[in-house]
Amino acid sequence: MTSTAPAVELRGVRRTYGRGDAAVHALRGIDLALPRGTFTAVMGPSGSGKSTFLQCAAGLDRPSGGSVLLGGEEITGLSENRLTRLRRSRIGFVFQSFNLLPSLTVQQNVLLPQRLAGQRPDRRRAAAMLARVGLEGYGRRRPGQLSGGQQQRVAIARALVTGPEVIFADEPTGALDTGTARDVLAMLREAVDRGGADGFGPAATVVMVTHDPVAASYADRVLFLADGNLAGELVAPDPAAVADRMVALARRTSEGPAARTAAVREGRAA
Repeated sequence: MTSTAPAVELRGVRRTYGRGDAAVHALRGIDLALPRGTFTAVMGPSGSGKSTFLQCAAGLDRPSGGSVLLGGEEITGLSENRLTRLRRSRIGFVFQSFNLLPSLTVQQNVLLPQRLAGQRPDRRRAAAMLARVGLEGYGRRRPGQLSGGQQQRVAIARALVTGPEVIFADEPTGALDTGTARDVLAMLREAVDRGGADGFGPAATVVMVTHDPVAASYADRVLFLADGNLAGELVAPDPAAVADRMVALARRTSEGPAARTAAVREGRAA
């Protein structure tokens, strides 16, 4: 690995489900490099390939073609065991459904990535992480005793506890009210901006799938997908500009695949 390599790089990544006439081309050859220490939002209409993009980039799904690199290291051909170890030590995940284990305490949930990675659980680090996300003193509680917003804070602490290079977030605010969503997004933004400050570990790279223009406005740039293709980007986004792009993209999506492909080739895609 080299320090100048992008945090995440996709080279000609394709993902096809099924065969023949029934084949679904979820990704149609994605070329993309995400710099270290940046926050990228990924948006697109339903069926555009957002979830597949995230799963392939995070090593949760194997592409049908092309390659994925993490910090300059190709992960596409790794064995499942090596890929699992890599995810546990170098990647953090935040999901809409929180994915906390109800039988474990909050502290045990935060420490789970360290345990799975074969590291000695660092309870002081877990406590510092919980304090950083506003849950100091909550370590002995169970997830069921927390609100949805508090559970998502636990999920963020868990994602950060190993000091991951990349955090992949899949609709992390989808189940939260507006105020709590804003707090969660600010935490992800801070993981990028503040790096090692206050126990957060090294500066993270965040890749977030979202349908919400306000959530996307916390990112450095927004990537738009349509029909498995990259359909443009927006740098330094604001909610109104993101919403306008999504409306335009949805309009073209309704025109059919041929029109979308032509728009991408001609550079007209938003």
